[in-house]
Amino acid sequence: MKPRHPHRTEDCRAISDILQRVGDKWTVLVVGKLGAGPMRFNELRHAVGGISQKMLTTTLRGLERDGFVTRTVFPTIPPRVDYELTELGCELLVPVNALGEWARRNQGRVAEARLKFDAAAQ
Repeated sequence: MKPRHPHRTEDCRAISDILQRVGDKWTVLVVGKLGAGPMRFNELRHAVGGISQKMLTTTLRGLERDGFVTRTVFPTIPPRVDYELTELGCELLVPVNALGEWARRNQGRVAEARLKFDAAAQ
């Protein structure tokens, strides 16, 4: 009997795992901002806007763990820490920017569809 789904379970899990990381709203915003070049923590926090210190720390650690971001500590007083996209992170910037642009272009269409759906549901 031929399987209904041509995808292997381990492939689906791997894809899901990666999409959970890169599909997070803070990840998209942080990667987008770091696309302009290295940034210090507070620069990045102000550039992203609305992100708490804890959430930015968590997001950056996850991106560093997954190989999208490097963290460089400079031995100054106080210590200076820069975050920068790795080669893998720069590759991720391409679909992230495309998705962001698509969202900006289509936000009106999505809002219209939601209104139509909600009206029909009532």
